[in-house]
Amino acid sequence: MPDTPAPATTRWRLDIAYDGASFSGWAAQPGRRTVQGELEHWIGQVLRLGSAATLTVAGRTDAGVHARGQVAHVDLPDDAPVDTLLRRLRRVLPADVVVRDVRPAPAGFDARFAAQWRRYVYRLADARSFADPLLRGHVARIRGTLDLAALDAAGRELLGLRDFAAFCKPREGATTIRTLLECSAARHDAAASDGTVEVTVRADAFCHSMVRSLIGALTAVATGQRDLDWLRGVRDATSRQSSILVMPAHGLTLEEVGYPADDELAARAERARAVRELPPPTTPTPDGDCGCA
Repeated sequence: MPDTPAPATTRWRLDIAYDGASFSGWAAQPGRRTVQGELEHWIGQVLRLGSAATLTVAGRTDAGVHARGQVAHVDLPDDAPVDTLLRRLRRVLPADVVVRDVRPAPAGFDARFAAQWRRYVYRLADARSFADPLLRGHVARIRGTLDLAALDAAGRELLGLRDFAAFCKPREGATTIRTLLECSAARHDAAASDGTVEVTVRADAFCHSMVRSLIGALTAVATGQRDLDWLRGVRDATSRQSSILVMPAHGLTLEEVGYPADDELAARAERARAVRELPPPTTPTPDGDCGCA
């Protein structure tokens, strides 16, 4: 008998938010409650697919990490009643995960590989902050007072394309080369709010535990426990550094994922699939010019 042709499918973009406190991270794991597991199960159920759906996500968050701006895509049969998916999911999903929007993805869209950057915010309460008990599941408490000028100066030392091996848990076959695009801190007005410090980090991608390790290193400098020379030494190390404190997961939230214009999505995805490499060191020319443009 001739093979039955696979049903035609359409790719859909999902915008997702979740409180990570009761999840073992994004990625599906046998016997554990995960964001991916909940969503794939319920999408399959409400659309009567006969099995769980398969989601591809922009950034896999660790256990306990939250998200406001997570993005995923799913390929669904054209005859599935997707026009009712958003309404049905809002009825059945648990209260700690919400699908904010479902819409057809433009040509070339890939939630993971087409993303240009991911923006995370880590929220900290120090000695100048009011420890709001209603925010305790989203703000990490630290001792001492953060010097935001020192934190910003430390963040500038880490910007650019580099090997972040010192800040990442190694995974076999995975690169630790990333481009850190932004690293800055701001404090809420203590008179009008709670004085929480928000550290924003934005990069083309992050490796496992990288953000929480970056925050651990930055806060060590900003509280005076370490200096910039220590940070530079850590930054230039080629393996994970045990001197870096990995901050608690609950202070971290994925706020936004950025994508290029629709006509650039496919090209971006193709570039992102290539293995990242550092440029070769520049060899000085005989007259001392570094050869830079």
